[in-house]
Amino acid sequence: MPPSVVTVNHVALTGLLTGLSLIIAIGAQNAFVLRQGIRREHIGAVVAICALADMALIGVGTAGVGALLGAEPRLLALLKWGGVAYLTWFGVNSLRAATQRHSLAEASPRSRGSVVTTTLALTFLNPHVYLDTVLMLGNLANQYDGAKWTYAAGAMAGSILWFTGLGFGATKLAKPLARPATWQVIDIGVGITMLAIAVKLATM
Repeated sequence: MPPSVVTVNHVALTGLLTGLSLIIAIGAQNAFVLRQGIRREHIGAVVAICALADMALIGVGTAGVGALLGAEPRLLALLKWGGVAYLTWFGVNSLRAATQRHSLAEASPRSRGSVVTTTLALTFLNPHVYLDTVLMLGNLANQYDGAKWTYAAGAMAGSILWFTGLGFGATKLAKPLARPATWQVIDIGVGITMLAIAVKLATM
C-alpha cells in the first residue's frame, strides 16, 4: 500500500478514535438518545439530528473557529463555567431520578416536534459540547495541516457510528433496558459521569 494511503488511513483512524472517545461517555445527549431508542419513539430523527449537529460542529472547529475560541479568554471562561453549571445541574437531576422507580414504557408518548426540540436543546445549549467538539477536536484537526479534513472526516464518521449504534441498538434491547431497575443504574451512571466531568472541567 502506498505510504500516502497509509498516512491518510492513519489520520482518519486517529480522528475516528478521538471523536468516539469524546462522545462515548453517557451524558445528557447520549442518555436522551438511549431513552428514545428504548421507547422506539422518533429515533430516526433523533439520531439524524445528533449526528448532523456533531458533524457541523466538527466542521466549524476544523475550519478555524476552534482556534478563535481558544484565543478569546472571556468567551472560553464563559463556556467553561457554563459547562460546569450545565453538567452539575444535569448530574444532580439524574441522581434524583435514580431514587424513583420508573419504567420508560409507561411514559406518555411525545410528539415529533417535542422530541426534535429537546434533541436540539440538549445538543446546542450544552456549553461543554463547544469545548469538546469545536475547540478540542478543531484544534487537534488543525495539527494535521493539509490532512485536517481527513482527520475531521474520521471524527465525523465516529459520530455517525456512535449515534446510529446507540439509538437503533437500544430499540433492539428495549425490553431489558426499559426495566425500572436497569434505568435506575443508568441514571446513577449518568449522574456520576456528568458530575465527574464538571469537576474535571472546573479544575482545568
